[in-house]
Amino acid sequence: MTQPLRTRRTHSEAFKQSLIEACGEPGASVAGVALANGINANPLRRWMRERGIEPPELSCLPLRVAASEPMGGFVPVQLSPSVDPPIRVELRKGTAVVTVDWPASSAAACGAWLREWLG
Repeated sequence: MTQPLRTRRTHSEAFKQSLIEACGEPGASVAGVALANGINANPLRRWMRERGIEPPELSCLPLRVAASEPMGGFVPVQLSPSVDPPIRVELRKGTAVVTVDWPASSAAACGAWLREWLG
């Protein structure tokens, strides 16, 4: 079995420079520029450092909320009716099998019935 040869990709200086310039555009991120051009962000950051350009700090942008939107407070949410899973009891005697499905909302009644049935 022969293993494929690993080849290191090389990029022209013009390509590197165009990506570095694209990173300087407003709203551009190093990762976004790299991804759009089919490379990993790490080499792009290294190219920037090699040229004395400090890659931008990774930070979270603050969330902006429009002034017309109310802040905080109660927000009513319409919930769909929940499906009440049944209590399933399987009784076996000899070859006979009886399965009883009882609504979980009346579990106490199911327990009383089962105690009475079992005697």
